Amino acid sequence: MPVLVMGATGNTGAAVTGALRAQGIEVLAVSRRAQEWPSGVRGVVADVNDPDGLRSAARDATGAYLLSGYPAEAGLLDSLPADAPVVLLSSSSVALDPERARSNPVAGYHLGSEEAVRASGHPWTILRPNSFMANALRWLPQLRDGDVVRGQFGDIPVAVVDPDDIGAVAAAAFADPSVHAARTYRLSGPAALTPAEQVRILGEGIGRSLRFEGWDDEQARTEMGRDMPAEYVDAFFGIFRGGLADETTVQPDVGRVLGRPPATFAGWVARHAAEFRRPV
Repeated sequence: MPVLVMGATGNTGAAVTGALRAQGIEVLAVSRRAQEWPSGVRGVVADVNDPDGLRSAARDATGAYLLSGYPAEAGLLDSLPADAPVVLLSSSSVALDPERARSNPVAGYHLGSEEAVRASGHPWTILRPNSFMANALRWLPQLRDGDVVRGQFGDIPVAVVDPDDIGAVAAAAFADPSVHAARTYRLSGPAALTPAEQVRILGEGIGRSLRFEGWDDEQARTEMGRDMPAEYVDAFFGIFRGGLADETTVQPDVGRVLGRPPATFAGWVARHAAEFRRPV
């Protein structure tokens, strides 16, 4: 029987799916639309915003990779076989002060999912990653217009993590639940990089002279508010400016679980360079 993977086409879901298949583990891949899947992967079209959306698929699974905050979570946990392990993708924003996290709109939904998983009776592993290296793909529209990337929190170094490392840690937890049950892992990359350093490394990897220009906090609030509700803007300011999360410190858990150093941002860029070179 296979492992169910929520968000199987997303950053971490795709990585988890690939890592499980590399170990010969079958996958039930949850996505919003029907599509072709490789051998060993069976697609499940489901609405994760429906509380009952994953009940049927969960009954056919031997474990589940969950994304925080979706209504389908409770039905999935109830419907899985009793001994099925669960791996939850949470957030670094829960790590330092869970009680303070409860009042933050972003950290709060991650914390709520952590509590539900711990109370479910299933063997559980919780992953609290730093920001993803793949977030650099959000710069593509700016890079198609020129060589300057603009963004928020330009003075904060972040040890960004490769989603493939998250996928590999999740797959390790499914492969040997007895070792990883009741463990919470903080996942980071090997070095803390400011946005300017990330942009420089990206430029070197794709053969362009790029530079970063940081917004001041007032402008950052305005720009972020174009894409998200005001309460979420406040939440991210609480996380990065208010000290709710520490994403600067390099964490040891990727190396401890995988027996190798975490992937570098330069390595991630090398694997994804074609996406940045793609014409408009």
